[in-house]
Amino acid sequence: MLDFKFKDCYNCNDLVEIMRLLRAPGGCPWDAEQTHESIRKNLIEETYEVIEAINKQDSDLLCEELGDLLMQVVFHAQMESEAGRFDFDKVADGVCKKLIVRHPHVFGDASVNGVDDVLSNWEEIKKKTKGQKTAGEAAQNVPRELPALMRAAKIQKKAADVGFDWPDISGALDKLEEEIAELKEALNNNDKSEINEEFGDLLFSAVNVSRFLKLDAEESLTSASDKFLNRFIRVEEISGERGINMNNSSIDILDKIWDEVKAESI
Repeated sequence: MLDFKFKDCYNCNDLVEIMRLLRAPGGCPWDAEQTHESIRKNLIEETYEVIEAINKQDSDLLCEELGDLLMQVVFHAQMESEAGRFDFDKVADGVCKKLIVRHPHVFGDASVNGVDDVLSNWEEIKKKTKGQKTAGEAAQNVPRELPALMRAAKIQKKAADVGFDWPDISGALDKLEEEIAELKEALNNNDKSEINEEFGDLLFSAVNVSRFLKLDAEESLTSASDKFLNRFIRVEEISGERGINMNNSSIDILDKIWDEVKAESI
């Protein structure tokens, strides 16, 4: 039997101790055999479940999912503690110091006139603390593991911060049309490598347009996917009602049904 004291209410210290016990001899075999690599996808999954709770505006669910996400942080910190490199307290210490340094208008003598000044100061302090002297170095620091649309927007923002940007959206739209033309040319050449490259350029240019529109490309694409899914489900329903086998039907017939559904504003 583990030497563990049950409580009516637990705190962060208890969470750290529970994780230590789970990975200790006599604890849980599954927890004990995990590595950073084996559970890294769990961290991503839990993060998205937090986002889901936020989108649903469900406070109870948010509390639960934040706990699951915190558990992942403690899990990784425990592995490092066992290796003698750092522990959860070191993680907390590091982020506390970062917050203090990057908020000189709160913890120091700096003054700001609004949110824009706060963000500008944050980026400048971040560059200094990370030893980044150029916008290129700052852009290189954007994690490649981010969702591709998000990473593209962040890289573009780093370049725009030093003046490498169109003066207005017209330049970004012209570039988008140029990339469409280049993709068509690549298709005509039937060069798979070229097609892949030009399609990537097209997506990158589309993200640039979203940046000028002050839209989040990830959220815009999610909304578009939701819209397509709802309309597709309706197309399936109508096809079934009319005895149309979608697998054997022509795209022209299905496209007409799609237009009907679109007219319904679904």
